[in-house]
Amino acid sequence: MGLFKFLKEKFKKKEKEEVSESSESIKSEETKKEEASLEKYNKGLEKSRKNFSNKLEELTKRYQEVNEEYFSELEEILIEADCGVSFTLNILEDLLKYSKEKKITSPKEINELLVDRMFLNYIKEGDDIKNEISFDVTPQVLIMVGVNGVGKTTTIAKLAKHYIDEHKKVLLVAADTFRAGAKEQLVVWADRLGIDIVTGEENEDPASVTYKGVSKGQKDNADLIIVDTAGRLQNKKNLMEELKKIVKVIEKLINRSPECFLVIDATTGQNGVLQAAAFKDLINITGIVITKMDGTSKGGIILAIREELGIPVRFIGLGEKFDDLEEFDLDKYLYGLCSGLIKDE
Repeated sequence: MGLFKFLKEKFKKKEKEEVSESSESIKSEETKKEEASLEKYNKGLEKSRKNFSNKLEELTKRYQEVNEEYFSELEEILIEADCGVSFTLNILEDLLKYSKEKKITSPKEINELLVDRMFLNYIKEGDDIKNEISFDVTPQVLIMVGVNGVGKTTTIAKLAKHYIDEHKKVLLVAADTFRAGAKEQLVVWADRLGIDIVTGEENEDPASVTYKGVSKGQKDNADLIIVDTAGRLQNKKNLMEELKKIVKVIEKLINRSPECFLVIDATTGQNGVLQAAAFKDLINITGIVITKMDGTSKGGIILAIREELGIPVRFIGLGEKFDDLEEFDLDKYLYGLCSGLIKDE
């Protein structure tokens, strides 16, 4: 079964359950949690869905059979959704070749194949996709990077809350000693969450603050240590040296490489892809956190990042509330992006 048909069946099943189950009490907690998560994806991707699946549906209505002009307009829709030029050209070349071989001319069938290939293209760019941080060995150390203004500090707080709710002991380390107010903002969040934080003086060596933080986390048996870092990209050489020192300190203390999440604001579109490429040159990025997805109509940025950089999205911000930061789920993402098409099937 293709992904499009899988999502359609999933949607129909959900509709039947909503009709048949008159009482929330008879649903399991796991079912309620899954439904709530799916609803967040649907709501958070509403603007992107209107810009993608609604346009795709309208395109389908104007063509009885696909032709060169159809694929040309389809290319425009994908690029406008910020799927990226590379992703768009590659996926359409594959789709055009397959449709000719199989003599497929139905626009609706082409749409189904498109959604399937969006899924497969994301999967093929990496091996096993794991989003949650593994706690097989503790403490786990997570370095957070990203340019100023992308919501990095808030994301750190949301990630901390996420793992606190998983009964993990979390420690924050304010190693961004460059930006005015960075430490103070993180201290406020630590107070609100009721967790410890290690800070340094203004302009203190970030690697030194990191050393103090990780050492404290080890001593206090923390499960997760989240290290905030400076987000400036104006002087890449200085930032690269700074990040190298931070990683070296962590590796020496825990005898393994840390996780490193890059925070990207979805509303910046292709600039976010450029930021990801720049940071990838500086440090080993193990995952992306996309923020403000609910504020953009260009939800294809996730596919563009995966295609061009091969880095998986680990978490996605679908709103402003604490619990609106969700572990990235490819099925739910494509469902939220394409459910307009699925509902009309």
